[in-house]
Amino acid sequence: MGTSTDPDVTALARSLDGDGEIRPLEPGDPAGSIDGVPASIVARPTSVAGVSAVLREAHAQGLVTVPRGAGTALGWGSPPERVDMILDITRLDRLIEHEAGDLVVVAEAGLPLHSLQNEVGRAGQELVADVPPERLAAGSTVGGTLATAPSGPRRLQRLALRDLVLGATVVLADGTVATSGGKVVKNVAGYDLAKLVTGSFGTLGVIVRAAFRLHPVQPARAVVLRTGPMEEVATLARQIVASQLAPAAVEIDRPADSDEATVAVLLEGAAEAVRSRTEEATALLDGELASPPPWWGQLPGGDVLAKATATLTGVTDLLRAARDAEQRYGAGVAIRGTAAGVLHAGITASSADGVAAVVARLRIAAPSPREGTVTVLQAPSEVRADLDPWGPVAGLELMRGIKNRLDPGRNLAPGRFVGGI
Repeated sequence: MGTSTDPDVTALARSLDGDGEIRPLEPGDPAGSIDGVPASIVARPTSVAGVSAVLREAHAQGLVTVPRGAGTALGWGSPPERVDMILDITRLDRLIEHEAGDLVVVAEAGLPLHSLQNEVGRAGQELVADVPPERLAAGSTVGGTLATAPSGPRRLQRLALRDLVLGATVVLADGTVATSGGKVVKNVAGYDLAKLVTGSFGTLGVIVRAAFRLHPVQPARAVVLRTGPMEEVATLARQIVASQLAPAAVEIDRPADSDEATVAVLLEGAAEAVRSRTEEATALLDGELASPPPWWGQLPGGDVLAKATATLTGVTDLLRAARDAEQRYGAGVAIRGTAAGVLHAGITASSADGVAAVVARLRIAAPSPREGTVTVLQAPSEVRADLDPWGPVAGLELMRGIKNRLDPGRNLAPGRFVGGI
């Protein structure tokens, strides 16, 4: 870890000019660290101007700042190299604009996602983010959701969150306020900031506002389930994805230490269309109409959480690799996610070496950024100490170049992202 710099608290408070507050953090304060790395102070600005001002002063002092929303995914990614100031954005919590006729919403980054969903839901609309329920219930914010880019069941039809963000306002490390996409104020030399900051873990800029494309809430939905041998289920799931049924989601759940898996197919739309498509899906799967299973949208349990991507045909290889790793290393490897190839693995092993062996085995099944990757999102510190959480990453040098362009002094969350970015 790097050496912390003692902050000039008076100068930081003066920079806010009443637009928020600065609070020193006592050692051991549970809210005073980022993934186990302690900070000296926390800043709580109440406006974009406040974020800009306090970051400008922090940058001048050479402080390292890490942004924080509700803190529901602070253990994801890698720990920062050091933290001087935590930038709490939860007081930027306004819904700026909802153009129901255009299916667009603009919100500040500290707004809880469930509050946004409640507001647009009054117009029969939703943001298809599908954040894990435990994070949603804990107040996961708009900015935190973008920064960590979680993947949910309905990305199969509605695409990933980065495809739904129309624009974002971002405060760079030196306090510069830049906006890209919808509602453009100032662009940064050809970069689509909204896409860049999605999934960047706060390393490129502090998200303070974002615009999203919404979808109408569908009037009817149905779920078809089938449980059976995992390779057979994976084949059936692939056939559903490739069919003309246009499923909203096709999820696979393979519990740890099991040779069986379940496929759950979600169909949405007008009532009559859903009825006929449900009949076809039931026949194709030899399945049954059911309620969404308890595991729907949940991350798999385990000591270690990994995100695994694969090609459509590579999902079967990933399931085989999980079973093989269990039998070789005495571990438990639960696999859950979309049959189109974005899944999560919950890993339980008796040692850090056992986790590393399981991850290595899964990476053989997802061997390259083109064919699939395995990223360790969350793990105990003793596991992360000897394990590259990211694995092979395409375009790493380009990503480092962007970091150097936007944050040359490495003042924002250094080390949190891939390759030590």
